[in-house]
Amino acid sequence: MKIRTEDTPASSVPLWLRAAPVLFLLFWSAGFPVSKIGIQYAAPFTFLVLRYSLALLVLVPLALWLRPPLPARRVAWLHVAVVGFCIQTVYFGMCYTAYALGTSAGVVALVVSLQPLLVGVLASVLVREKISAKGWAGLGLGFCGAVITILGYGEMGNVSVLGILCAFGALSGMAGATLYEKRFGTGMHPVPSNIVQYVVGLLTTLPFALLDWRVHVSPHFIMAMSYLVTANSLVAISLYIAMLRFGRASQVSALFYLVPPLSGLMAWGLLGEAMPVLAWAGMAVAGLGVALVRGQRKAA
Repeated sequence: MKIRTEDTPASSVPLWLRAAPVLFLLFWSAGFPVSKIGIQYAAPFTFLVLRYSLALLVLVPLALWLRPPLPARRVAWLHVAVVGFCIQTVYFGMCYTAYALGTSAGVVALVVSLQPLLVGVLASVLVREKISAKGWAGLGLGFCGAVITILGYGEMGNVSVLGILCAFGALSGMAGATLYEKRFGTGMHPVPSNIVQYVVGLLTTLPFALLDWRVHVSPHFIMAMSYLVTANSLVAISLYIAMLRFGRASQVSALFYLVPPLSGLMAWGLLGEAMPVLAWAGMAVAGLGVALVRGQRKAA
């Protein structure tokens, strides 16, 4: 299969890739309120271990059935493992730890929303990606929109120093995965790629889970876990990696600006948490910022 890069004409982009940003945002954003439901029934790392184990129970038989092509070079497997460690262990592990330490979701979301700016700054150095003035304006607008959304919920309380450090750890994990995938991405088939990522995530989170293993199986827990394994762990992560392989790091990363407002909108429907007027304004500003970043032309 031919891999498209940012230099390939837009007319050759497959339909599924055109829809990928919208699908990714919907699946990823819904993960916040769904995780909020599921985490009430299990300790953070227990929840992650079960999530990764169930994902592997789906992926391994699928790999045996599909028999996808595998890379011959060992370094390709290492690159995928590094991306998996950054996302599954560092990003999710640090986010869940910050929540467990009492840090509000708004504070964590605000810190993680720095990712597009961090990726934009580092991308020019690490992956030689130039960002236009229009792109930088979009990155700034997107961050402002995320901040407005979070302030609209009034969730800036419950701050702990260790929790903030964990949130910045989560930020470094996702930003690192984004840049590493863009620089060293192997184009591995998504099924074996996901298997490697979740094996890494499982092995590195299991020791922490065993220190505080708590889980209460209930209908709400089962529904939350089912969604996170399928839509979030399998579909959303695969779409994100695919978008990075086909596009520019700064443009793909800018989508995260829309996660806080969309998560709030979904929490309104799933959890009954009303979305304030200021949050609606923040969603509009973030959307404008993302449109500017994704609409920028490649700099000469």
